[in-house]
Amino acid sequence: MINFAPQKTTMKLKKYAYLLWPLASVLVNLLLAYVVYGVARLAFVLENRSLYPDLTATHFMELLGGGLTFDTSAILYTNALWVVMVLFPLHLKETPAWHRACRCTFVGVNTLCLAVNLADAVYFRFAARRTTTTVFQEFRNEDNLGGIFMTEALSHWYFFLLAGVAAWALWRCYVAPPLRRERLDWRLYDVAALLSLAAFAPFCVAGMRGGWTRDIRPITISNANNYCDRPTEAGIVLNTPFSLIRTIGKNNFEVPAYFSSREELEAVFNPVCTPGLRADSLRAAGGRRKNVVVIIIESFGREYIGAYNRHVAGYRGYTPFTDSLIERGGALTYRYSYCNGRKSIDGMPSILSSIPMFVEPFFLSPYSINHVSGLADCLNQKGYTTAFFHGAERGSMGFMAFARATKFSRYYGREDFVADPRTRGDSDYDGWWGIADEPFMQYFCQKMTEMRQPFMTALFTLSSHHPFRVPEPYRDVFREENADMPIYKVIRYTDMALRHFFESARRQPWFSNTIFAITSDHTNMTALDEYKTDLGGFCSPVIFYDPSGQMGSGIRDAVAQQTDIMPTILGQLGYDRPYVTFGVDLLRTPADSTWAVNYLNGIYQYVRYGHVLQFDGRQTRAVYALSDSLMRHNLVGRVPRQAQMERQLKAIIQQYMERMTENRLTPEK
Repeated sequence: MINFAPQKTTMKLKKYAYLLWPLASVLVNLLLAYVVYGVARLAFVLENRSLYPDLTATHFMELLGGGLTFDTSAILYTNALWVVMVLFPLHLKETPAWHRACRCTFVGVNTLCLAVNLADAVYFRFAARRTTTTVFQEFRNEDNLGGIFMTEALSHWYFFLLAGVAAWALWRCYVAPPLRRERLDWRLYDVAALLSLAAFAPFCVAGMRGGWTRDIRPITISNANNYCDRPTEAGIVLNTPFSLIRTIGKNNFEVPAYFSSREELEAVFNPVCTPGLRADSLRAAGGRRKNVVVIIIESFGREYIGAYNRHVAGYRGYTPFTDSLIERGGALTYRYSYCNGRKSIDGMPSILSSIPMFVEPFFLSPYSINHVSGLADCLNQKGYTTAFFHGAERGSMGFMAFARATKFSRYYGREDFVADPRTRGDSDYDGWWGIADEPFMQYFCQKMTEMRQPFMTALFTLSSHHPFRVPEPYRDVFREENADMPIYKVIRYTDMALRHFFESARRQPWFSNTIFAITSDHTNMTALDEYKTDLGGFCSPVIFYDPSGQMGSGIRDAVAQQTDIMPTILGQLGYDRPYVTFGVDLLRTPADSTWAVNYLNGIYQYVRYGHVLQFDGRQTRAVYALSDSLMRHNLVGRVPRQAQMERQLKAIIQQYMERMTENRLTPEK
């Protein structure tokens, strides 16, 4: 006897296949959008091929692969309305008029995106970056744009032809759900449409953000540097719709006119350091150049360090090893030390490139693809091996993009740790961010021993990040001490990890010939009142440790900030080439000439001469003595050096804004 059940089942499935047609049409048409973006990218490269004379086929494929992430984000943002139109349960939409509206929306949106990309292919050679929303401010007072546009349009007539052909192809190739009203079971159809929309939504959100994992922030322009060897190559990776969307409402970089001439401005503050050949450049025994190790500890605010808080009765802090390093171990520390931002993405540019955070994070600004130098770039030129270490996945926090942009030659992340046979692999994964600090610091130490000297490395830790979890083997060692301050136990753990790192490092042949710089990316939870103030929230340590003793030791009553780390190290090494810095060489700057600056909710804070001045961009709002740790007594108008401080701060702001918007963050610009 023949069993017809499978055939009946197949026929039944075919009967209800129409329920999947709307979702299928969305997926097919989105593939068409990818083709359009691919055509636009190819047109961009051909139009600007002279800018990429050394572009190899292999690297070009890497750039194309990176571009898919940004294309996905742009496609899903710009087609979100159309997706809802197609998938939302609505009887009306099965009429020919509704299908025509959907087709017009899809073709119109993607043709416009293509046109914007093609226009930018022409404009790119002038701006050297994809167009962002700043273009509207840049040309808002120009009245000759129409003539310029027409001139360029005539000379690039082939782009109009390409856009027309693409629009025609999109119209002809558009796939609409082939549904007939009389064959529909509307109840099933509405349920299927709603389920399709619900199923597609998380993929849409992930595509817009640039990934699924919780440690990935929404990708921004700066993430293009993950794939680029030169900043100019970001133009290939990015697309213009994405650049416009990501900078809507985010560009507040307005260049002030505090000083009317460059000469007057530079007389007050000039960020270009031209050291020349230093006769007192320090060398270790045997003429070897010193190694440099920068350790950036997540959330490691001054509040947690007992050595910074001996004035607080009964307060011991949570960092016994760091305390011993500062007070008995020969480290050089600055009493009034500050971070330049409040986020991890602010810390890297400040520490490694001497660029503070003003208005918005450098990573998230339209200028994140500017040419930018840094410790790694400077020391690469002197034959150093450079490497950046972070225990999270390679794309986390945008660190890899910045490391590559500032010319770190190597990057080591969670994947590299796991692949190393000497480690315990993912057994040391903390279940949230990445590899726990203690094992990753040991890995960091091992890798430096393998490097050719001299080397410059940077480590960014992660264990003392929310949700503040101590690794399982130490749960009973570092217990909860204060329910309101769960960070304490993790700070203790990271301090222990730092102690174990130095114990291992002391046994290595490179240790005595190394300069260590220790700081935090930003501050975090606070319990002491003095760290809850406007300035207190920026209190980060700045610690230098040279085992040879050549840098000196003790706690100095001077101001220091993250942006001072780079010029101080370069000065100590006798670096003799110009570089841009928004800081000072602390070892060669008198205490009353040291300063710090940061930005908080529209207010610039400038620390100098024993005071902190708060400036809103137009006028001084407040002045407090540093001895007034709770910032209770506003001395505005009563401090003799207030006008001088305001003038100095204005020069710093104007230099920053001019150089950022004009792409002059390197000395040759």
